[in-house]
Amino acid sequence: MALWLTLMSAAQAHEVFPTIIDMEQDGSSLKFEMGVGVGANLESFVAGIDLATVTDTDNAAEAADYDSLRAMPPDEFEEAFRAFWPEMAERMVIAFDDGDGLSIQVTPELTDVMIPEVGDVEVLRASTASFTVEIPEGFEAVQVGWDPAFGAMVLRQQGVEAPYSGNLAGGEVSDPIALAGGSQLGNFATFLDYIPAGFDHIIPKGLDHILFVLGLFFLSTRFGALLWQVSAFTLAHTITLALAAQGIVNIPGNIVEPLIALSIVYVAFENIYTDGLSPWRPFVIFGFGLLHGLGFASVLAEYGLPDDTFLAALIGFNIGVEVGQLAVIAVAFLIVKMAIDQDRLGTANKLVSALFLAGAIVVMGSIIFLAESPAYGDLLPLIVMVSILMGFTAASLATARYDSYREMVAIPSSILIAIVAAYWCFERVFL
Repeated sequence: MALWLTLMSAAQAHEVFPTIIDMEQDGSSLKFEMGVGVGANLESFVAGIDLATVTDTDNAAEAADYDSLRAMPPDEFEEAFRAFWPEMAERMVIAFDDGDGLSIQVTPELTDVMIPEVGDVEVLRASTASFTVEIPEGFEAVQVGWDPAFGAMVLRQQGVEAPYSGNLAGGEVSDPIALAGGSQLGNFATFLDYIPAGFDHIIPKGLDHILFVLGLFFLSTRFGALLWQVSAFTLAHTITLALAAQGIVNIPGNIVEPLIALSIVYVAFENIYTDGLSPWRPFVIFGFGLLHGLGFASVLAEYGLPDDTFLAALIGFNIGVEVGQLAVIAVAFLIVKMAIDQDRLGTANKLVSALFLAGAIVVMGSIIFLAESPAYGDLLPLIVMVSILMGFTAASLATARYDSYREMVAIPSSILIAIVAAYWCFERVFL
């Protein structure tokens, strides 16, 4: 339990988001501003963290260096970033295209850096950096990208009609972007672009949403009951996600995040103390869905939604979220299916129970072999969850009586979920 609390809490601390970069032509120069609005995590670049392989800076081998940089006064860190800039510039791709197959790559020049005061070191420092390149004469398009280790980039063209706006994975280079405008992605391309962002926010980043969905699953594994619960939750978070993304609703994260944790506690408690779906369950799930939508919106804001294809991006992100949630339910169902079947028969299957217990041990043991993997820290909470659920399933399969699934899997899992979520609520309010 202590291990799970530690892992689940740590995985929320320094989440990695894409870097937003605005690009605009100014005469013969092309200017870039990195960290528009939400700020750029410049400390992660200087520390050398491979943002393509981690979802949280606490899980990186360079976490101690990152924390040290994050605590530096603005002037000291600015000096460190300027010293690092030549290396970063060499690892960027800014290539101009003349339309006839000729391409010229140029190295950007740093023009300005703004580093805020230290503040809460557990929160991203909203730094910005500006750089520029000279446009070679006769070239009318540009391609932009950077080293995979710098992570994802949201590139937004400014000052033209039909501007380009794209969500580029680490190491991905944009298609040629017309400097005069007209390279805006269509609705379908934008839709496809934002599906992975939504999925990624559930697996592996959305541990609180994973626990909530598992809470819905454990009360009733019947397809019909699960379908209307997930549908009510989906409808609700779609509403608030759209309203918040458009700025119509804006509730601070320090209010929303503890309430999300409390919603998980409530669902887990209801699983423990009720035998079936209550009449008020649909309204409760809908209300909690509204809360979770506000949480999704805070993440979506980090991606800088394009104005002209806003709806397509919103729908794509939402579908990615739903696919992630369904994946969680599917994995949970596959693990506990045999326990549910044996529960209905009222019999035990000790051979299969032993196999599940051995599987739980193997899954937990995989932590040792993954210790050197860059994604090690991001996988730990998921590995622990799977191994615990397999262990509970093993206990249920070894019990020769009816209702063993509820007593040996659903209730113990809900107790653990309630404890973790209650700790999150305390942590988000007081720590």
